[in-house]
Parts: sequence; C-alpha cells; structure tokens
Amino acid sequence: MIIQISYFVIFVGLHIALVAGIVLEWLREKRALKTTFAVPPPKVSVIIPVHNESRRIERLLQSLAAQDYPRAEIIFVDDRSHDESAALIAAFIQSQPPQSRAAIITLKENPGPNYKQYALARGIEASSGEFLLFTDADCEVPPFWIWGMVKRMADKMVGAAIGPVLKRYGGERFFNLYQCYEHGVRYLYLAGAVGLGAAGGGFGNNLMLRRASLDAVGGYENVPPSPTEDAALISKIRSCSDYKVRAALGPDVSVITQEERSWRDFIHQTFRWNNGGLFCPDPVTRFNYTFLMITMAIGVLAFPFLPLVPSLWLLPLGPVTVMIFNTIANLSLFGASLPKRRFCLAYIPALLFTPAYFTFLTILGFLRIKPKWKGETV
Repeated sequence: MIIQISYFVIFVGLHIALVAGIVLEWLREKRALKTTFAVPPPKVSVIIPVHNESRRIERLLQSLAAQDYPRAEIIFVDDRSHDESAALIAAFIQSQPPQSRAAIITLKENPGPNYKQYALARGIEASSGEFLLFTDADCEVPPFWIWGMVKRMADKMVGAAIGPVLKRYGGERFFNLYQCYEHGVRYLYLAGAVGLGAAGGGFGNNLMLRRASLDAVGGYENVPPSPTEDAALISKIRSCSDYKVRAALGPDVSVITQEERSWRDFIHQTFRWNNGGLFCPDPVTRFNYTFLMITMAIGVLAFPFLPLVPSLWLLPLGPVTVMIFNTIANLSLFGASLPKRRFCLAYIPALLFTPAYFTFLTILGFLRIKPKWKGETV
C-alpha cells in the first residue's frame, strides 16, 4: 500500500505542478499582451509546407487573406504535390494586392529522413523576416494571428512562442468529439511544461521563432532529425541557447486544424507525436515524457487486475484523477472551441479513454513500430 500511495502522490503531484506551470504562462501572457510596438513592426515570414492538400487548403488561404499585419511575407513550400495544391496557391498569390509578399517554392525531390523538416528548411532559407511563423495547409488561423504571436515575443529573450492548436469539430460521433478533446489535453501538458521551464514540445502548425534564437543553435539544419521536428526544435532552443520558450493561451492566436477522417489516420498522427516525445534527441525532454507515459501506463495496466487484487485501486485512480483535472482545465481554457455538451457528461468517456489510448501509443512506441506521415515512414 505504501508503494501505491507513493505512486498516487507522485503522479497527481506532477500534474498539480503542471497546472501551476499553466497559471504561470497565463500570467506571463497577460503582461506580454500589454506591449506596444514601434512603427513599423518587425517583419514576419510565414512559412507553410504543403503536400497534396488541395482538398483542405482553402480555409487556410481565406484566413491568410484576412490578416492585417503590415509587414508579413508568406512562403509556401510545395513538397512534391501531385494534386491541385500548387494551382490553388498560385491563384491565391495572384489575388493578393501588389504590396503583399507571397511566394511558392516547389520541391521536386525530398531526401528526408523527415520530409516535413526538409521542406521547412527550404522555406527558412528563402525567408527574410526577423520572426518566423509556421502553420500547416490544413489549418485556419484567426484574424489577428500574426499580431498576437508577435506580442508573445515582446520580451527580447523569448526565442520561441507556441500557440494553441485545436481541432475542428466535424460530427456527432465519439471519434469527432475525442479528437477535439485530445488536442486540448495535449496542449495543456505542453503549456504546463513550458511554464515550469521544461519546454520540450510544440505544435509546429502554430509556432513563432525569433531568427536570432535559430542562429544561436546553429540554424535549422542543426536540429537533429525527429518524427516531431517541432519538438526537437523547441528542445534545442531551450537546452542550447539563453532564449526562453513561451506558450500562448489566448483565443486570438488559437489555430484550428481539420480533424482526421478515420481512426487509422488519427492513430498515425498521434503515434508520431508520441514517438517524438519517447525518442526525442533531447535527454531532458525524453526523460520527462517517458516518465509521464510510464507512470500513466502503470495505472492503466493495473485496472484489469482489480477483480483479482482489489487493493490495487489507488493505481488506476491516479490517471482518472489527473484526467478530471485535465478536463476541467481543457473546458475552462478551450471550451469555446470544444463541442457543446450538456453538463459536460459526454466528456466522461473521453477522460476515461485518454489514459488507455496514451498507454496504447506508448506500447507501440516501445515495440519500435515506425509511425507514418503523409503515407511515408518517418
């Protein structure tokens, strides 16, 4: 029983610390939002990798056209697309006013090993902004997105700012609700770790970098290959430079991404993210994430043995308790974008399912099964 109590205290205590980290980030954000900028404001390069996204890119193009930031260039990197992506981007560029700066880079080959990482490197090479802002072709950005992310970089020692990425709600099934819920939970873990000074992950489809911070770690080409290139980059800036990492929490910078169409696609996506944490090149990030996943798995794997050993009840209670915390925080911060459910009762299956799902992904990772991105193994 002493071991179980110790487990419960450590696991729940870790999550209480993460909640404290979120509060710290919220307070830092409030201070940053009061910042005013000189005229003209810093130049921003928006870099967007594209790979066969003709069916999903229209919302992004519309939302980019609505941005009112005066000094932004938009660089699309068409990574070997064989659909209508390039034509849609070309039409968007043609429709922009003469003073706007938008361009497309076309890749005929991509040697990998992380194909997206290679495409991003080519976009960074072509950029000229003081700040680099990244999103993906299947996203929709809010009207004041560029302004909002620039404000989060007001402190000159902030080298990277991560913004929330939330899923678009696409139907009434549990599958649709769960994608929205799970995305919010992932961002809570990320923001809490950032607030505690242990940044080791990020959503690459809502990420701003100070170019000087990238130079401080030897440039983007010096980021080691990883299934999650954004997490490897954030870890590199945190561990190899004096720059800080911040996590935004406001709706003014919340990016909406389209949901996956099937459980198969969703599992591939989240499996890649999970492996990025388990096998991150940065040892601190790797230890923190692996410790979190293993402790969660202990509680989940103990559950089937409860009928035989009822005294194990504290082990599965740990994951359930922390997921109640996570659900309350998720609804409090991102409730406006989450599916509306009376009394939030529909989120009970989601909070119970999440620890089991994360454990499933972790087991797959330790079995050395390789994740896929866009149909290619990474």
